[in-house]
Amino acid sequence: MQAGFSMLEAGAVSNKNVINILYKNIMDASLAGIFFWAFGWSVAYGPTAGGFMGTGVPFLMDIDNNSKGWESWFFQWAFAGTAATIVSGSVAERTKFHAYLIYSALCATFIYPVVVHWGWGSGFLSAWGANPDAAGEARPLLTGTSASNGMIDFAGSGIVHMVGGVSGLVGAIIVGPRTGRFIDGKLQSMPGHSVMNQALGTIILWFGWYGFNCGSTLGLSGGLGAVAGKVAITTTLSATSSCLTSTVLSLIFDRAFDIGIALNGILAGLVGITANCSIVDPWHAVVIGLVSAIVYYGARRLLFVLKIDDPLDAFPIHGAAGFWGLLASGIFCTDANVQFAGYPNVNTACASGEQFAVQLIGGLVIFVWSFVMSGAVFLALKLTIGLRVTSEVELAGLDVSEHGLAFFADPAKPPAADALPAVAVAANKVAPEAP
Repeated sequence: MQAGFSMLEAGAVSNKNVINILYKNIMDASLAGIFFWAFGWSVAYGPTAGGFMGTGVPFLMDIDNNSKGWESWFFQWAFAGTAATIVSGSVAERTKFHAYLIYSALCATFIYPVVVHWGWGSGFLSAWGANPDAAGEARPLLTGTSASNGMIDFAGSGIVHMVGGVSGLVGAIIVGPRTGRFIDGKLQSMPGHSVMNQALGTIILWFGWYGFNCGSTLGLSGGLGAVAGKVAITTTLSATSSCLTSTVLSLIFDRAFDIGIALNGILAGLVGITANCSIVDPWHAVVIGLVSAIVYYGARRLLFVLKIDDPLDAFPIHGAAGFWGLLASGIFCTDANVQFAGYPNVNTACASGEQFAVQLIGGLVIFVWSFVMSGAVFLALKLTIGLRVTSEVELAGLDVSEHGLAFFADPAKPPAADALPAVAVAANKVAPEAP
């Protein structure tokens, strides 16, 4: 997954920002490794504090050779890194590297793990013991009794992708659009430098998604192999349906077969099916993929109208389609499929419509939490160390200013550090970026 994101994002930015975006992806995985190990896991899966967050022991000190918990942390680490990496695309090409690293660390430490606790731990949205009462019985969201299900988010449409997509949205708003993206209120094209990387990165992500979705059975024994097989089918059908629908949408509205739209359509379809892949039938997956493409494309156009610059379409793909994925769990689930997937199913929540209400409330809560908490972090960074690079640095490219990749007119006379941006601008004028 991290390799896929790296290639996709590197291809979607200009060639003067490739090192920067690759470095962010590497650091997302590394920061998630340390901070999710130190604190994030305990916040996500520790004993609940009122259904809000876990209060476990930090540094995995509650896991040993006999507890069989090592593999769970390893699997969840990949999700934690993904939630942060989604944001890197939204704020690409104009954000200070060290400011972004602070956000990434806080995401893995607290912002993302709290949502994990709500939906996959012992939190108030969890289908497996939400906010247990004194007798240890689950108290799900709507009824306060053990007579209904919690939120169904099998592999993270809301818990992972909405957190990343909504956080990316607020980050893009606060950091502002790239210079030249909107001129006189009109959208200007700023294509990435490598369609090949975008395409290969998307295909690698598609492959990695089977690890996320099928792997979320957390085992293959006791009938779980059959669940994983079904998940592989629904995941495939949603991705392919969304790709085809996105192609049609781009042809109708953009009058072109836009490969970028098709690639992002694949990802939107994958995000849309992630919550419900185990509880829907194959034909449901086709419809979910079709609607995922419409949701993605509509959200993309809405951001243009609002003058919000999201270079990787992170919010339309992960935030908007992620919210749709949660709703689709309530729309298309059947009580028989819920039981087949191993969810505790009582009170026929799918048939009664209660499941849809739970999914809707869960999605709204995740949206508000991600927007407020990430917004607070980005605002704090903006008001203290600064969030955005200078216009000179942005023009030269972050690879020069942030990572030491300088092109000097006279290699024998490298400039002083404080003169680097000016020299980079001059170099940029001498050797402009290829169209």
